[in-house]
Amino acid sequence: MKFSLTFAAWVVALMFMGPARGDSTEPILTVLKSPTCGCCVKWMEHLRDNGFSTAVEEPENLEQQKAQLGIGPRYRSCHTAVSAQGFVFEGHVPSKFIHAFLAAPPEGSIGLSVPGMPVGSPGMEVGDRFMPYQILLLQKDGSTEIFAEINSALDQ
Repeated sequence: MKFSLTFAAWVVALMFMGPARGDSTEPILTVLKSPTCGCCVKWMEHLRDNGFSTAVEEPENLEQQKAQLGIGPRYRSCHTAVSAQGFVFEGHVPSKFIHAFLAAPPEGSIGLSVPGMPVGSPGMEVGDRFMPYQILLLQKDGSTEIFAEINSALDQ
């Protein structure tokens, strides 16, 4: 029960907090990550370069937080971003798809996920290498559907 109350307080605080930096019109994403993750930092740079402000939290039990947010194990990656409205963006989701989702969140959804760490996705750049991937729409009932298919770096 203690964790649930703490988590609930965290979500309420997140909903009312202002941007960590930048102008107050920028949407803010709170990124939950491991303190040792370098690709998470690169992904946050991608977000900031594309109109988002970010705040960072490094929880002791990241997997438990992901479970509390409703992200199933097979849809997880190395970091999770949470919007002020409580939507989740798991893994290396390109910023343009986060903007599109936040502009018109689909009914019954909790957010987007890019499971794993596809080479060439934002924050996972390795020269000109690229691995096609899907962005999944996460539903409140635990189901998913394809939100977008990324077949080239230009699609991001």
